[in-house]
Amino acid sequence: MPELGGRVVLVAGAAGGLGAAAANACAAAGATVVLLGRKVAKLNRVYDSVARLGPEPLLYPLDLEGASPDDYAALAERLESELGRLDGLLHCAANFPGLTPFALGDPAAFARAIHVNLTARAWLTQACLPLLRQREDAAVVFALDDPQRVGQAYWGGYGVAQYGLRGLLDSLHHELGNGPVRVSGLQPGPMRTGLRARAFTHEEDAVAVDPVNYAQACVQLLAADGAPWRGRVLELPA
Repeated sequence: MPELGGRVVLVAGAAGGLGAAAANACAAAGATVVLLGRKVAKLNRVYDSVARLGPEPLLYPLDLEGASPDDYAALAERLESELGRLDGLLHCAANFPGLTPFALGDPAAFARAIHVNLTARAWLTQACLPLLRQREDAAVVFALDDPQRVGQAYWGGYGVAQYGLRGLLDSLHHELGNGPVRVSGLQPGPMRTGLRARAFTHEEDAVAVDPVNYAQACVQLLAADGAPWRGRVLELPA
């Protein structure tokens, strides 16, 4: 049986680099993938690709910046009514406006980065927990950035949120450690994505690779084989 055969996996940020690559890999591994993102045109392209690789996916356009806890509750209700289950939640959605000195930064942009990268992930996870708890084995996976890099100067709210995400991961792990829902993190190496292009030009970023290189690691953490990584972060080199 495929690694994710029969499972339903929600990919937040499915239109982005890692999100799209992971959605395709999950479909190829047998999962029914729910594609969550704000850019409908890009989501449609990912939908077509995922549909060719595995079970028919579900498209769910939603802007995490403006979504409320009620919006996430409505998403969970739709998943339960249309699919009857949720086995995995992969957080890939991110917001990064670019490198900016703190003294010159836009306060609204700082708050937006904190919200999309941290608060929205927490709200979405909270809304999905009742569904996830119904499974014998379920996984929540947070895509993380390297704090040694984004904790440096000019990374603003995005860098701060990365530290908060690790705190959220640890807190959830200790709360859910004895139940069926396991929480883990994935820290890929530098990826050639639109987000990273806001910090590095192509000419100076020779180490970045295609996000496809890390898609199988997402499948691993979402599958039953990811159990050894419960409460831990899988760090992958470039």
